Amino acid sequence: MQKGTIGVTTENIFPVIKKFLYSDHEIFLRELVSNAVDASQKLRTLATFGDFNGELGNLDVRVTVDEEAGTLTVSDRGIGMTAEDVDRYINQIAFSGAEDFLNKYKDTANSIIGHFGLGFYSAFMVATKVEINTLSYKEGAEPVLWTCDGSPEYTMGKGTRTERGTDIVLYIDKEDSAEFLKQERVDMLLRKYCRFLPVPVISGKEREWKDGKWVDTDRDLVINATEPKWMKKPSELTDDDYLSFYRDLYPGEEEPLFWIHLNVDYPFNLTGILYFPKIKSNFDINRNRIQLYCNQVYVTDSVEGVVPDFMQLLQGVIDSPDIPLNVSRSYLQADTAVKKISGYITKKVASRLDELFRADRAAFEKKWDDIRIFIVYGMLTDEKFCDDAMKFLLLRDTQGQYFTLDEYKTLVESAQTDADGKIVYLYATDATAQYNYIKAANDKGYNVLLLDGQLDNHFVGLLERKLENTSLVRVDADVVDNLIRKSADRKGAGLTPAQTAILSQLFEDETRKVEKASFVVQFEALAPADQPVVLTQNEYMRRMKEMAALQPGMSFYGELPDSYTVVVNTEHPIVKAITERADKALDATVEPLLKTIDERNADAEKIRKDAGDKPLSAEDDQRVKDLEKEVSDARTAMAQDIRRYGDTEQEVSQLVDLALLGNGLLRGEQLSQFIARSVEMMQK
Repeated sequence: MQKGTIGVTTENIFPVIKKFLYSDHEIFLRELVSNAVDASQKLRTLATFGDFNGELGNLDVRVTVDEEAGTLTVSDRGIGMTAEDVDRYINQIAFSGAEDFLNKYKDTANSIIGHFGLGFYSAFMVATKVEINTLSYKEGAEPVLWTCDGSPEYTMGKGTRTERGTDIVLYIDKEDSAEFLKQERVDMLLRKYCRFLPVPVISGKEREWKDGKWVDTDRDLVINATEPKWMKKPSELTDDDYLSFYRDLYPGEEEPLFWIHLNVDYPFNLTGILYFPKIKSNFDINRNRIQLYCNQVYVTDSVEGVVPDFMQLLQGVIDSPDIPLNVSRSYLQADTAVKKISGYITKKVASRLDELFRADRAAFEKKWDDIRIFIVYGMLTDEKFCDDAMKFLLLRDTQGQYFTLDEYKTLVESAQTDADGKIVYLYATDATAQYNYIKAANDKGYNVLLLDGQLDNHFVGLLERKLENTSLVRVDADVVDNLIRKSADRKGAGLTPAQTAILSQLFEDETRKVEKASFVVQFEALAPADQPVVLTQNEYMRRMKEMAALQPGMSFYGELPDSYTVVVNTEHPIVKAITERADKALDATVEPLLKTIDERNADAEKIRKDAGDKPLSAEDDQRVKDLEKEVSDARTAMAQDIRRYGDTEQEVSQLVDLALLGNGLLRGEQLSQFIARSVEMMQK
């Protein structure tokens, strides 16, 4: 019987393992089963090259739970180990010292496992004692039994195994790790980590429902599929194969739109299948749907750094032995090999989308609404993908027609070019709420795009940067005649100063009742058939507020009230009638007050002008103050007169409320008053 101390440069490796791997303690099973599979694969390789001439026989890996004995055993029929092998690979753990080790790998638990060949020692995260019972494939080899109780001391003597291979027996810590003595828990972990290993992994027996309960059969339960679809060549697979694999990965989910098979062996090794799920327009994103494997061993479903951020909207499997899995995420993101792999995946996805677009435009259009948010997200976050996507990006108008960028430019260039020679793309964000604006634009001969996605606030800006001499304007940003200015001259409203003052006051008073919104009244001489009052939103301020909702750093804009312009059509018959009635009722009082305001302002300005750069004398200063008070009093008197008249002018209230109602701004008490007023006016 040999006794000794495990060769490590720290006094006790086991507390280190437990401390730094506690959150990931379940991966011990992955490591032990992976080692067993490696041993089996090595024997198969030796046989292929003629270095092993015996019978391979059954190379299954078996995981056995004995809850009564408190053990979990991983067994294989691989190459096994001699006493010399055990001494070399188990007893000697070489690394540069505990302090350096902890400093270098403190950011990740997984960094310990595998990086220094410590996969076997992960067993001590859950076991109070571990036994290795092994017999080498080499002729004349003696079985070896190695035992360790979690301290640096071990014993090694003659084992009991009669067939080549290895049994790793874990005496589970029942206080902290009793879950690993439950067959269901073990099977769940095996399905998570080992479901695609290249050697059959057996855990217990298949079960069937009999006499009102589940009972074991005599059939072994094989956990894994040894030849996963992604390891095959695309030419060997049918559409049904890809779909059945998707159903295995994501049971019960809606079928994917299409998929991409990754298969490259230079300058790096990478295989996998990525699926495009249907992504709803409400940005229903489920991340962590791509599973990362290393030589068919499951590693993680957190693939940041390995694939671009927008690719995490996809589903499927990536398998690569060239990704350094046992290092920190920051190292992963900086690694050149990983960057090349990430770039390849991006290029492959863009190429596949372009291929689908060119092969069947009609089918691509049918899928467009389901994949659009993925493509827009990719264009916003990845410059290379954005450049590639410009070839197959589709724009959809409010009539449901799809256009490429070149097609759309050709469609609207003649009708939607402004006086400065810039092409204006009109767009709506809600075809129902903005119906009147869309109709007005269509009646004018303009086409309107529908950009109703959650990311389209940013996407509008991207299109303006990418498309030369092009601007995008939302269809409710101005009255239709001003959306695309054909002339630099703006038609006058045709109102006298008194009419302007009266109508401004009347309409401003009616808009003040809307909370968290500011309104500016503007008069336009539009066509008599156009709406009498139209609400528009300044394009720049609206974009700033909408982007502020997604970017906390722009909260200043988010706190500002919504800004609207109340455009009053002075050519509309109802507005003309309102103007005439107000003239008759108020002109006699408003005209003199306006004259007083103009004269007093002129007098005050003359006093200031005469003084030049010198300070006003006390007498002049008092005179200016008196003039300013007369102006203020006149304005107050005029406002009171107009407001008293406005209380009797129902049609102004009705017009403003109709405009507010059309924009979803009329609610609560104001809506109730509007309904009551409408009934009253209909009864007259």
